[in-house]
Amino acid sequence: MQNLCPCNSNLAYADCCEPIISGRKEAITAQQLMRSRYTAFTKANVDYLMRSHSAKTRPVKERKSIEKWASSVTWMGLTILDIKAGEACDEIGYVEFKALYLENGHPQQIHEKSLFQRENEKWVYVSGVHS
Repeated sequence: MQNLCPCNSNLAYADCCEPIISGRKEAITAQQLMRSRYTAFTKANVDYLMRSHSAKTRPVKERKSIEKWASSVTWMGLTILDIKAGEACDEIGYVEFKALYLENGHPQQIHEKSLFQRENEKWVYVSGVHS
C-alpha cells in the first residue's frame, strides 16, 4: 500500500504533492500549491518552501529557523475551509485552511487565509492573514 499524502487529499503522496515538490510537475491551482506547501512543511523541505514563495515576500533570512521549527513539530492534518479563485485560468487565488500540529506535546493550529498569485506563469504563495 502506498503512503497517503500528508495534505489529506486521500491520494498517494507519489500521485499528489510529491511531483509538485520535486519539480516534475507544476501546481495547476492555488489549492494544489497550498497543499504541496503544507506537505513540504511536514517534511521540513525548506528548498521547496522558498521556491514556491513569491520572490517579493520570500523570507530568505528566516530559512534556518523555518527548517528548525518545521522539523520540531508533529504535523497532524490539514483542512481546507474555503477557496476563492485560484483555478488554472486565474491570476490570483485565496485558500483558507487550518493546519494542526503538536509542539512540545501541546496541540496547536495555524488558521490562515493565504494569498497566491502567478509569478512567471507559476503559482506562488504571497502572504497570509492568521485568524
